[in-house]
Amino acid sequence: MTELFNDLFFIFQRINWLSILDIGLVTLVFFSLLYFLRDTQAMVLLRGAIFLLVLLALLTAVVDLPAFSWLVRTTLPALLLAVPVIFAPEIRRALERIGRAGTYVRGNSKREDLEIQNAIQAIVTAAARLSSRQHGALIIIQRMDNLQEYVNTGVRMDAHLTPELMLQVFYPNTPLHDGAVIVEKMRVLASACVMPLSASGILARSPERQMGLRHRAALGISEASDAIAVVVSEETGSISIAHAGRMIRRLDPDRLENILSAFYRPEQRSKGFFQRHFPYLFNLDE
Repeated sequence: MTELFNDLFFIFQRINWLSILDIGLVTLVFFSLLYFLRDTQAMVLLRGAIFLLVLLALLTAVVDLPAFSWLVRTTLPALLLAVPVIFAPEIRRALERIGRAGTYVRGNSKREDLEIQNAIQAIVTAAARLSSRQHGALIIIQRMDNLQEYVNTGVRMDAHLTPELMLQVFYPNTPLHDGAVIVEKMRVLASACVMPLSASGILARSPERQMGLRHRAALGISEASDAIAVVVSEETGSISIAHAGRMIRRLDPDRLENILSAFYRPEQRSKGFFQRHFPYLFNLDE
C-alpha cells in the first residue's frame, strides 16, 4: 500500500498545465466519438471492438503465447486501417455537423418571415387533416442544406404549397402518395421522393414498434441533413417530427406549430430563455 501511494504521489508531482491540457484533449476526443456514435449501429460495433481488444490484451499479457502475440501485433495496424471504412457514415455525419455549426445564419426579411409563417400554417393544417383521416404522409422541409439529390429521385412539381395540395398528394393509392414531399418555404419542389433510411437503433428500441418506413425515412433525412421531417402515421394517425436524428411523437397541431416556428425564430428562443432565467431584464419599466 505504501508503494502504491508513493507511485501516485510521484505521478501527481509530474503533472503540470501541459499534462492537464493533454489529458483534456484526449478526453474530449473520446467524448466526441461516443457522442456522435450514440444510438447508432456503430456503437454496437465499437463495443465489440473494445471487448475484443481487451480480451486480446489480457490473453497475451497473462499467458505466454509468442506466436499468437506476433499475430496480434502484425494484424493490429491493418485492423486500424479498416476503422474509417466501418465507421464511414458516422464520420461523414460528424464532419457535416461540425461544418454546419460554423455556418453563418443571416436574418430573414419581413417577406421571408411571412412566407415561412404561411408555410408552417399550411403544413400544420395539412398534417391535422391527414391525421384525422389516417392518411400516411412524409413532408420534408428544406432549410440550409440543399436537397437537390433527393428532389431528383421524385416527381418535380414546383407548385404553391397549400393544405389541399398535400391532401391530394397523400391520398391513398394515388401515384404520388408513396414517398416524401420536399418543401422549401411556400413551394413544393417535388413529391414521391426517396429518402435515406435511418441506420440508428432508436426505432428498434421504441416500446410501441408502430413506426415503419416513413419514420425511418424521416430519421434518415434528419441524420443526413438539417431538414425537418413531419410524419403522419397511416396506422394511428399520430403526428411526429424528426430533426438531427431525434424524433418527437404524438404531437397535436398547436405543439407542431410551436416546434416548427421555433426552428425559424432563434431570436424568440433566446428571448424566451433569458425571460425565464432573468425576468427582471424585461420588467425595467414596471
